[in-house]
Amino acid sequence: MRTGAGAHKAVKRTEDNGRLMGSEQVEMGKCPEQDTGNAVQTHMASSNKDMQDNVNRAAPSLEETQSWAKSFEHLIKSPNGRNSFRHFLKSEFSEENLLFWLACEDLKKETNRTVVEQTVKQIYEDYVSVLSPREVSLDSHAREVISKNMLNPSSQTFDEAQQQIYTLMQRDSYPRYMSSSVYADLIASLETAKTEES
Repeated sequence: MRTGAGAHKAVKRTEDNGRLMGSEQVEMGKCPEQDTGNAVQTHMASSNKDMQDNVNRAAPSLEETQSWAKSFEHLIKSPNGRNSFRHFLKSEFSEENLLFWLACEDLKKETNRTVVEQTVKQIYEDYVSVLSPREVSLDSHAREVISKNMLNPSSQTFDEAQQQIYTLMQRDSYPRYMSSSVYADLIASLETAKTEES
């Protein structure tokens, strides 16, 4: 167990949503126990729900997996597709793009004003702040729009940024995923399983 300065600088990953806690919050006078509330933590955890419960999910069918090649939209709408895509993005150190997009999708479904405001702040801290280790790559215009929207947080605060990240994943990461060993190996294993069933 660390003590003194070592403990002050230690960074701990929370189990519910993978966000970092540490010296920044301590210096700001904010401790994990005084976080913005269980509602926000529950909300943020739900953005990773399809990632967390993948142990209980059945493997995708060959047909479902092949449908991901039709379009990025087919891939991103499929929980199994998102899970496989996330695995690929982790290998490219760009998983935060998908996590940000999912957090924004969940934010759009929220109707409780207090939770919306707290969640907007949390998404900003997790993915937009230049201090975040999971900062997504946004252009200056998108950052300006977010700054203006932060004055009156709503479920649409990150719409432009979310679209920018969606386009980035669609044009850049998706083609690489489709030609990756992650996708090829999944297809091959499903084809083998289907052949063995026949």
